Order: sequence, then structure tokens, then C-alpha cells
Amino acid sequence: MASYDLKTMKMCGVLSKECKDLTYESNFMRLHSQRTSTMVGYLVQSSRLFGQLTSDLVSGLDPKPTQDLLNFLPQPVSIVATVNGGLVLCTPGKHRDDPFYICKPTTQQWEVVPSPNPRFWTAKISMLVLGSNPLWFKIVRLSDSRDDTIDLELDLDSEYSNEEDNFNVFSNEKSWHCEIFDSKSWEWRQSDDLKLTHNDYFECNQDVSACGGLHWLMFNDKQDKYTMLSFDGDKEEWAMTSLPDSLRGNDHCDQIAPVSREGKLGLIHLRQETMMLDVWILNYEKIWIKKHTINLKSLHEKVPLPHSRIHSFYGADTLFMVDVGSVSFYNFRTRKLNRIRVGGWIKSAYFIQTDSEPVKLKPEI
Repeated sequence: MASYDLKTMKMCGVLSKECKDLTYESNFMRLHSQRTSTMVGYLVQSSRLFGQLTSDLVSGLDPKPTQDLLNFLPQPVSIVATVNGGLVLCTPGKHRDDPFYICKPTTQQWEVVPSPNPRFWTAKISMLVLGSNPLWFKIVRLSDSRDDTIDLELDLDSEYSNEEDNFNVFSNEKSWHCEIFDSKSWEWRQSDDLKLTHNDYFECNQDVSACGGLHWLMFNDKQDKYTMLSFDGDKEEWAMTSLPDSLRGNDHCDQIAPVSREGKLGLIHLRQETMMLDVWILNYEKIWIKKHTINLKSLHEKVPLPHSRIHSFYGADTLFMVDVGSVSFYNFRTRKLNRIRVGGWIKSAYFIQTDSEPVKLKPEI
């Protein structure tokens, strides 16, 4: 296995189900990273004295994080997304017209992505890769329509008002401005608005990139119902998928979050009363299948939940959790816990798996 790079490992995943399952085992991931020039772990961004942001890599291999992994960029940045292949999207984020940077930390390559429409404040932004040779990625930005600098007061006598605008103001419909950056053209373009209702709220979770799309967890307070909002990167279409009926009217002390599980879109539900973690997978027929239930009582004795929130799966057998100033890797099969202290207040954590091969970030246009 010593000569396997990241591309070779992914090719092995298509040979058989057994090979594919092996590549998602955390021990295999760690061993592969140690024997090759690949990087696997989480980019953890934390705020320290005077609001200074640092981006450290935690891998579970070393008790100490690799610090300031993005210090090769021209200025301090906030991470907003990572994708397969180890690309990182980040921005200074202080002003509406700030640019974005797309970079690969292992090669210290970076390019400037032009800023989107400065009239709007970014509400949600994410990125997905649609092709690797040549590299092709898209960035999706959602902005609350109420942030438009246009005066939102309704003037029924104004020549600029129309029946559709008047209907939207008085109805329960809410529009989100959608902009898409396509690396092929290296430009932003306005897409159709995302139409939701005033009762639909984004949960405080990071989005998940899986199965060629982006996915956000939503909650409708009127219907007391969770849904999954998905964006198809190829078709550029939005869709809503209901969650399992058992989660309707769920106790809000429980934790529900979208996850990527062995390349598929998944969902976790931590029942606080019993400390049992249900793991669901969305199959190709758009049906939620409960794959298994994990007993976390022994973990709760070591790391009280929900003080330490379950963030995602690091491999098929290991949970990654985030606390105020530390992160934890918990192998629920061996019940081994590895806790790593990170300086400062943790703001976000993003999974990254990449090699050291240079990549052409910007095409020749």
C-alpha cells in the first residue's frame, strides 16, 4: 500500500464493495496518509486573542495540531468550504466586496475568485467539484432578499411596483437570491431565486457535499417538520426531501444533522434521553434507510453530550466531535477516544483529504 496515492486509493474503491468499504475505515485512512504524501483530517478554524483567526489541521495522528495551514495566503481569511481533492474556499469576509480565494494547502497554490454581487450579504455559500481532469468546480451563494439595498417599503402607487411583487410581500413566500460561480468561465452569474416560505429556516449546520450535490438541513416551524434542501450541481436545480416520519415533532434537545457517510448523503439523530445515535442513509430512490444505531452511553461518560457536538463521520467507524476549545475522534467499534486541544474558540471545522500533486485551479480563458 505504500505506493498508493489518493487517486489510486479512489480507483480501488470501484473494484468491489469490500475494497470500497476498506478505504473508508479510519485505520486505513491513517495508515495510507502516513505512508504517502496525502493529508487527511480536519481544518479547524478558531478565534484567539484580538479576534485573530487560525486554521489548524487535526488528524488524529498527532496529539498536536499542525498550525496555521493557510498562512501562505496574502491575508487572514475565514474558511467557507472545502471539497474533495483538498480545495479550500476562503475569504477575508470583512466587506461585501471582498474577494474569495480558492487554494490547495498542500501545494500552497491559490487564485483570486472575484467577489459576487456586493449589494447582498452572503447567507450561505458552498462549493462542489464536478470534474477533476480538468478541474471543474462551482460555488453557490445564497443571499437573503431582505438584504437588498433597494427600499423594501411597498408603494402601491409606484410605477415600479407590479402584481407579482405585491403578492410576494403579502404572501408567505420568501425568496433567496442565488448566484453561481463556474470555474469554466471564471465568472459569477445570477441564477433563479430559491423560493421558500417564511416558516423555513436553515439549521445551524454546515452543508454536506455528496452525490454530486449540496445539501442543507431545514426546519419548518409551522409544520414542525425537518426537510433536506438539495442543489443538483449539474442540473442546477433545487429539491426538498422530507426526513423520516419518526423525526417529525422531535424533541429539539436532540441533535439532528446531515452528514456524508461513505460518499452518500446521510443523517444522524442523537437521542439525548437514551444516548443512542441513529444513522440514516438516503438511497437512490430518495428513501431514508436506517443503517444502524450506535450506543454512545460510554462516550457520554467521557465527553458529556451535547457539550461536545457530533460534527461528522471521520471514516466509517469514527465520529468527529467539536467542543468549545477541543475536538475528539471516537471509534465507536473499539470505543477509543482521542481528544485534541485546539487553542482558542473553535468557529468551524472542515474535512480535508488531499495529495501534494499540483493542480490547475484557473483555466486559460
